Parts: sequence; structure tokens; C-alpha cells
Amino acid sequence: MPENTPQSGLSDDAASGIAYLTFIPAIIFLVTAPYNQSAKVRFHSWQSIIMAIVWVVLDIAFMIIGRIPFIGWFIFFLWPLLGLGIFILWLIVMINAFNGKRINIPVLSDLAQKQAGA
Repeated sequence: MPENTPQSGLSDDAASGIAYLTFIPAIIFLVTAPYNQSAKVRFHSWQSIIMAIVWVVLDIAFMIIGRIPFIGWFIFFLWPLLGLGIFILWLIVMINAFNGKRINIPVLSDLAQKQAGA
């Protein structure tokens, strides 16, 4: 058995990728052993949580700014592009996590690395 495979049969790479499905598996991996002992899984779990928080904050900000006259039209066209960009970023990060690679998102990865203690 490879040394990064926990007894449950879920490898660190699989757990890292699953952490991006929603923030719920990420939280579960952060509180349950043996996943919370892996620096790789902790990093990807924290990055997933931080990405979810950033998306919610941007969504709320765009809803508020979208109510302002004239600026709202600009937001109306920008919002779907932002959503598509975040979705593509999420796919890239998740696929790379499943493949054992780490994609560093400029500010978010630094926060995730600090939180994970990696």
C-alpha cells in the first residue's frame, strides 16, 4: 500500500480533489483523521473553503452594486463572466488536486497555506 494512502482506501490526492466539491467535504477532511494530518489535504481543504467565501462575498457585492443605476447594467454583463471565470478556476484547481498537483492562486493560496500550516 502506498504511504500516502490512509486505511480507508482514499488517497491524499482523491481527498484533495473531493475537498473542492463543496465546502462540506473540506470541513470534514479538516476535522477527521487521518486526513487532517496530511498537509496536502489540509491545504486543498482550506483553499476550497477560502474560494467559497470569496465567491459568496463577490456575489453579495455584485448584488448590492447591481442595484445602483447605470452601474447595474455593467454588472449585469460582468456577473456571468465572473461566474464563468470562477467556475473554470474551480475546475482547474480540482482536476489538478486529483492529479496530485497544486495550483497557487495568488492571494488565496497564501492564506490556505498559512491556515494549513504547510
